[in-house]
Amino acid sequence: MPAEDWRAGGFALYVHWPFCAAKCPYCDFNSHVAAVIDQPRWLSAFRAEIARLSAEVPGRVLGSIFFGGGTPSLMAPDTVAGVIEAARAAWPLANDVEITLEANPTSVEAGRFRGYADAGVNRLSMGVQALNDADLKRLGRMHSAAEARAAFDIARNAFGRVSFDLIYARQQQDAASWRRELTEALAMAVDHLSLYQLTIEPGTAFGARHAAGGLRDIPDDDMAGDMYLETQDICEKFGYPAYEVSNHARPGAESRHNLTCWRQGDWAAVGPGAHGRLTLPDSRVGTEALRAPGAWLDAVERRGSGELPREVLPRHDQAVEYLLMSMRLVEGMDRGRFAALNGAPVDHTAVRSLVDLGLVEEDGQRIRATREGRPVLNAILRELAP
Repeated sequence: MPAEDWRAGGFALYVHWPFCAAKCPYCDFNSHVAAVIDQPRWLSAFRAEIARLSAEVPGRVLGSIFFGGGTPSLMAPDTVAGVIEAARAAWPLANDVEITLEANPTSVEAGRFRGYADAGVNRLSMGVQALNDADLKRLGRMHSAAEARAAFDIARNAFGRVSFDLIYARQQQDAASWRRELTEALAMAVDHLSLYQLTIEPGTAFGARHAAGGLRDIPDDDMAGDMYLETQDICEKFGYPAYEVSNHARPGAESRHNLTCWRQGDWAAVGPGAHGRLTLPDSRVGTEALRAPGAWLDAVERRGSGELPREVLPRHDQAVEYLLMSMRLVEGMDRGRFAALNGAPVDHTAVRSLVDLGLVEEDGQRIRATREGRPVLNAILRELAP
């Protein structure tokens, strides 16, 4: 295994805050509702986990820190500042380190934005999801469209970079209403948008409702596909081309943290349910933490680690993971890097067949999905996977 392969993607830190004010009916993330949270205790645990991981991979330059969840904007600014200080003590930070915090645009959380900026956060990712109250209610969101717009204005003044998420192919949504909503979002002068098609996941409230026949008027696959293609046209027109299947940005405003993951760099991960990847002297491993917040916290305090047993990733698995992640990006996959991980080049016959169908294109050392291929990426990956 090329011991320095991770350098092609860089090194990052992911911090999972597992708490939310309420559980959204479509969400299958590791999130929990809690009435009381002992934030100093949580900060101590985060610090301990960061110190433990830094002892395994010391001296690396940290390119990004990402606070995900859950709802990280329920963290006290002092808690966020303490985590950033712990990361700074553990690894040297890049001069242009990207520090992102996910936030919900309720009035209370928006009031904390200046505190997060003072703590060191320089990029905010807002979970807006919709820009009309009826759809926000259907999605179980606790904010109004007016609150979202107001929170965005506050965020734009507090942070150098602001992103927000929208969900499309929602109940009773048609292409015309999505076009209006997306155009409004782009006119709000953000530098990054994450645009996700609504998916019904097992184990969620929406999943149970859909299985019982109670979740109706969701656009069918053809309409959702048309919405996806129109999304590409509108975003390109406004100067926000796709750089990944669901992510659009002005040139230079791409999420560096997510690029680290999609380019298969290494990232240390702390917090309940957090998944990481670390290249050690003798292997590359996948890390995963205990999911239940209380169990994770107790494990960190009692035995010095919140991790489950690690998974050693064979070269073949690394090659498949690189294929799956890199082909999500518009830049695509590097042939030489894939061959080095896989021990054999990508199947030339499969590539040529996909090229003939107009689904992928070759450019020197890179293979990438075309605009027409990205909506059927899963089918492309099945053909290319070793």
